[in-house]
Amino acid sequence: MNKRNRSSLDPKDHQILILLVEDGRMTSREIARRIPGLSERAVRYRIQRMLKRGLIQVRAIADARQLGFPVTADVWMKVDPGLITQVAEELSRMARVTYVAHSFGDQDVIIQIVARDVDDLHRYLTEVVARVPGVTGTTTYIVKKLKDIHTWFLVEDPPVMQAGSISPGKE
Repeated sequence: MNKRNRSSLDPKDHQILILLVEDGRMTSREIARRIPGLSERAVRYRIQRMLKRGLIQVRAIADARQLGFPVTADVWMKVDPGLITQVAEELSRMARVTYVAHSFGDQDVIIQIVARDVDDLHRYLTEVVARVPGVTGTTTYIVKKLKDIHTWFLVEDPPVMQAGSISPGKE
């Protein structure tokens, strides 16, 4: 997000975003009820403005776990240098691949995939992913997601904490 877009989010827009992240189907009426000083019409206008500027998107997010894919794995890949973009593009077309990124460092491409169980994950890695031309090696980590992009919302940088202001074990 560029500086102009970020600065165009005032505190009311930010409050609207927080509520929509909690429940993307929340009505403008309910949002107006929860944010003092905003009418339902003003909420609708602000949401439409944020949509038009590309600051937010409205989409349905499938829950892989609920759809029978409870195993999530991050796969870090080494790829032939001349084929990194082509490999990433091919992987991005695979239905079970939920995330694809180029990387700098020891690995070239990182993906996240979902599977029905560990055996299914193994089969998919060895029979599908490893056979993509250009993939020369993989390292796989089974992960438990705690937070992903679908629950993120813009926050300002946190204030600098004073020493001793957080109790041990609490944030």
